[in-house]
Amino acid sequence: MFFFFIIALISCGNDIKEVQDFLADKNLPIGVAKNVNLVHTDSGRVKTKLISPLLNDFSNRKEQPYQEFPEGIMITNFDKFGDSVTLMANYCKTYTKTGISEVNDNVVVINYKDKSKLYTEQLFWDQTTHYIYTEKPFKLITKTDTIHGKGFESNEDLSKVTMKDISGTVYVTEIKD
Repeated sequence: MFFFFIIALISCGNDIKEVQDFLADKNLPIGVAKNVNLVHTDSGRVKTKLISPLLNDFSNRKEQPYQEFPEGIMITNFDKFGDSVTLMANYCKTYTKTGISEVNDNVVVINYKDKSKLYTEQLFWDQTTHYIYTEKPFKLITKTDTIHGKGFESNEDLSKVTMKDISGTVYVTEIKD
């Protein structure tokens, strides 16, 4: 009896690679985190805060590893002066290899210093170049303007904006040489 128990115990081993392959084949995450509250600091200064109720880690994918935030995400980036920009959405998928995030469903970007807000249903965010863009309809609210359009590109703090198919009232200040 003892001999059969030892053989059964030895035959139950799985190596990490087998488990990862099994999870990838079944489209299951390799890890799950709940109530995520991540703070990234550099030299004692807070640079980024990420808050999400749920994180699914699919880094076991060979072609396109990613992290998924299926219940929403809020990311706040702080510059060296302490000014912040917040991105919120009901869904986010971040591709690890490319550093591109796709955020969907009630997307809002807020620049607190400039008092500007961007609303859209889908936004792509390139974390390496700090660039955001969408081809979906958007609404941009600034101190003086409310602009609607379809197609938007900007740096992540909304200070250098390119818009397509816009409508609304835009106040232009003439610059004299």
